[in-house]
Amino acid sequence: MKKSDIAMIILIASISMVAAYFVVKSIPIFQASSEPKQVSTFKQIKPDVKDPDPSIFNDGGINPTVEVFIGGNDNQSNGQKAQ
Repeated sequence: MKKSDIAMIILIASISMVAAYFVVKSIPIFQASSEPKQVSTFKQIKPDVKDPDPSIFNDGGINPTVEVFIGGNDNQSNGQKAQ
């Protein structure tokens, strides 16, 4: 590339960035509002917590983190044969 080509690319890129800045600034959704906004606040957090449902959280419940094999796979890691 010649020096004039590089200078032309830099000029076009600069003009494009300036034009994009003014185009985005003219779109109303991107403009900052000077009016304060009302936001909802949290209600008071109460310290009373109910116990979890014992039918779901019990010692005999299913552990979703344990890998489960479905089907007749003879190469199981625990050494037992599938039924």
